[in-house]
Amino acid sequence: MDGFKYTCLDFFLTCVGLLFLLLDIVLDIFTVVSFYEEKNYVCLGVLVLFLVGSSVLVQAFSWLWYSFDESERETKVEKCVSRSQLKLLHVFQLGIYFRHAGVVEMSLRRFFSKERDSEGLAAHLSHDLSLLRLIETFSESSPQLVLMLTLTLQRGELSHWPVLKALGSALAIATSVTMYHRFMRSFLPKKAKQGPLSSLVYFLWNFLLIVSRLVALALFTSVLPCFIFTHFFCSWLFFFFFIWRCKTDFMDTPCGEWLYRATVGLIWYFDWFNVGTGKTRNKTVIYHGCMLVDITVLCGLWYWKMITDPPYFQIPQLYAIIIAASVVLLYVFGLLCKIIYYKFYHPSLTKDELKESPTEQGQVTATGDEVDNLVVTDRSMPSPAPEVRHYNKRMRKLAENFYAS
Repeated sequence: MDGFKYTCLDFFLTCVGLLFLLLDIVLDIFTVVSFYEEKNYVCLGVLVLFLVGSSVLVQAFSWLWYSFDESERETKVEKCVSRSQLKLLHVFQLGIYFRHAGVVEMSLRRFFSKERDSEGLAAHLSHDLSLLRLIETFSESSPQLVLMLTLTLQRGELSHWPVLKALGSALAIATSVTMYHRFMRSFLPKKAKQGPLSSLVYFLWNFLLIVSRLVALALFTSVLPCFIFTHFFCSWLFFFFFIWRCKTDFMDTPCGEWLYRATVGLIWYFDWFNVGTGKTRNKTVIYHGCMLVDITVLCGLWYWKMITDPPYFQIPQLYAIIIAASVVLLYVFGLLCKIIYYKFYHPSLTKDELKESPTEQGQVTATGDEVDNLVVTDRSMPSPAPEVRHYNKRMRKLAENFYAS
């Protein structure tokens, strides 16, 4: 079976991701300065909480994964620093850039020297980056978009520019989820790989579900801002208990596993993330049912406040009904798109049909049957060394949860 492919497109997307990461930092600084100049210290504090909390969370996962994979640090960039120096880089919130440098190094070695091993290692590192980017998306980008939408609603600035910025942010969030899905597909056998239409449908239902969720939260926060923290904590606590009951086994240490469960609870506050093994249809139905009820309640409370006690600007009752109903219907339409994806485009595989099981060191060797089928022409010749193929055990677990039935 072929190893993982790391194409020019993957390298391009990695570089673009790094550029967007740097651009995001610049925009965050600009937003912080704007809030400070406006003396909007409440929003400034909330935004700083999102930025710092998300960065610490991402760096914590990055450091834990480096600790688990200590023996697998094979890039020159990774080998140039000691374990204590690597830890210090994560303390100063620079670990994510260190990972990007490793991916760029292995990508260049892959394209200039055509090393097979470099290709697998580049894919392995890219898988970790996609997971870290997914965590950052739901710990920083999503709540930050809710904050911006809330300010827009409270100020009554329903002009084209804020709407376009919000739409662009929502597209970026859905794209990040789709890229994570693209990397999961690398664990499928060739016969089960999906085409562009499948990715398009996957992107569409994630975009619709995420947008409706974020807009509902922004509507609710615009009229009852003090209650959004209570709503988040209660929802997160419910999700965290649900995840604990799923008995996940993703990280290599108990503390890391609890951190992972808490993070998935945060992701579930905005969108579904498959963490269970086997068939998860019932869990998915329960989640989306609860989410649909929650979005309906949030939009209903916003509508009630708008017609009884408009906070800053008056919206005609008919328009308020249309807005609230549209958000709920958007979520329903996203669920229909998700059903279409699972009905026509989602491959249901067994674990045996996924790629052959690697060894504990992250290597794939020839199986016994493959050795028996080898034609030996000269027994005096030494046996060839087994082919080493790097793989990402974390992404593989997620792929098994998503694809294996």
